[in-house]
Amino acid sequence: MKTSVAVCTYNGEKFLEKQIDSILNQTYPVNEIIVCDDGSTDATVEILNSYKEKHPELFQIHINEKNLRSVKNFEKAISLCTHEIIFLSDQDDIWVENKVEKYLNYFETHPETEVIASNGFGIDDDGKLLDVITIWDVIGFMKAKNIKIDFFEIISFSGNIATGATMAIKKDFVKKTIPFPIVPEFHHDEWIALIAASENRFDFIDDKMFYYRQHQSQQVGGVFFDNNERKKNTLLRFFSLDFNVQTFSNYKHLLKRIANSYQKHKHILEESQVHHDIFSKNLDLFKSLYYKYKEEMKKKYPVRFFILNIVDKIKNKRQLEK
Repeated sequence: MKTSVAVCTYNGEKFLEKQIDSILNQTYPVNEIIVCDDGSTDATVEILNSYKEKHPELFQIHINEKNLRSVKNFEKAISLCTHEIIFLSDQDDIWVENKVEKYLNYFETHPETEVIASNGFGIDDDGKLLDVITIWDVIGFMKAKNIKIDFFEIISFSGNIATGATMAIKKDFVKKTIPFPIVPEFHHDEWIALIAASENRFDFIDDKMFYYRQHQSQQVGGVFFDNNERKKNTLLRFFSLDFNVQTFSNYKHLLKRIANSYQKHKHILEESQVHHDIFSKNLDLFKSLYYKYKEEMKKKYPVRFFILNIVDKIKNKRQLEK
């Protein structure tokens, strides 16, 4: 299998060389590196050109005439890739040296799989390992507990566990995903993973195959979480879709979660040009769950439900239609 790497850059001079060096030093060499720079004003392009001078047969560097932002820049980079397997790469992470080899072996032994993501390490700006639980650890936690894993349900309802920096895609599958929709708080990696998972074409490698950089300006949460048993169990319940609705507070949180998922998928449906059937079905599912649990809440806690319902309508919280 020949491989392409789609790299998107924007003012990435600080960590770019470590990222590219880790791609170049793979045990299974890549065949093509496509870089789309989104108008960097630092030394990023100079660094890229120095690599192209050393490896002219590998690098293609494209400088965007206008800023496309992350989603459309990755769409462009992926579209320009020519080989059978396309790896996605950020500008500030580090690949484990056998990442490409591991992914290609997985594709070969699982021919039905079109998209792969993996687990990874957390590091800080200085490259030091962080003592954290990552969002990617959750899949391993679920397997250890023999919890059923449905990637489509997890990504649809709980959130994305397929970070783009971990992702590899078969080129033949790309045409099913383009164009990427532009939706707030919804990125290209989640879109690709959702489409693949809807066809049972997505899979996840539990091995940690890259180092994901947590910058000082970022907050813990979202990708990295405190490393303790309480947080582990919280993540397990959340991603295993264990609603555990036992209290009034549980119902409040669940209805908010369902309403937010409904709004998100409604927006995706409105903005996407393909796969409307997937998101229409999800909207129907979210709506049925919403009214099911709302009715349960009303029966168990009639007075508090009545008050909450009035307040929520005034504040426009926990509503399907906003």
